[in-house]
Amino acid sequence: MRLSIMQPYVFPYIGYFQLIEATDTIVFYDDVNYIKRGWINRNRILMNGDAFLFTVPVEKISQNKLILEIKPIVDPKFRGKLFSQVKSAYRKAPYYKEVIEILETVFSEHYDNIADLSISSILAIYDYLGKEIKWVKSSLLSPETKGMDKADRLIQISKKMNCEDYINAIGGMSLYSKDYFKANGINLGFIRPQDVNYKQFENDFVPWLSIIDVLMFNDKAALQQHFEAYEII
Repeated sequence: MRLSIMQPYVFPYIGYFQLIEATDTIVFYDDVNYIKRGWINRNRILMNGDAFLFTVPVEKISQNKLILEIKPIVDPKFRGKLFSQVKSAYRKAPYYKEVIEILETVFSEHYDNIADLSISSILAIYDYLGKEIKWVKSSLLSPETKGMDKADRLIQISKKMNCEDYINAIGGMSLYSKDYFKANGINLGFIRPQDVNYKQFENDFVPWLSIIDVLMFNDKAALQQHFEAYEII
């Protein structure tokens, strides 16, 4: 069985979905430290031909808190601002109506923490595609592993899931040793995204934006093809 473990990001870039596609189950890493100015509660959309950062506001930001301890502020003021930005950016995009419905569904709910909102944003994409994924939160699966060394914790979670193969994002190549994982009974692989390119109005292509951008310009079949544009190394 192939496993991935990743912090939950709000409407993440397509590489996140490629990681899900490459594995049988994803563990949403919600009981690790919140990263200020990271991707947990923000991402980028296309605005006037350039990348534009949007942010879900949160209460009492601190890197000493776990992701599941950070509460999002999804109030009318935020929703109005976000939907105004999305409308300004994408109102002429071919799949604007469908994507707005996804956003309305996600941001109409109440969330106790930013992890739940981010997970909801990811699952909403699979609902749109008519697919299901297997997932679990690390806070529920393996709370006893908190405080362990990063690599050792990933190994212990993998073992708890009876996983033989653990797939990490490509950035982990500088952090984790295949030999160390192998010595502990786990095969470590890294996912390398291939170039994903699609037409964004008449602009030069701006890569690696939020999945919101990919959805705006691609039908479901093309979306699935982009999800599969990766290799394991």
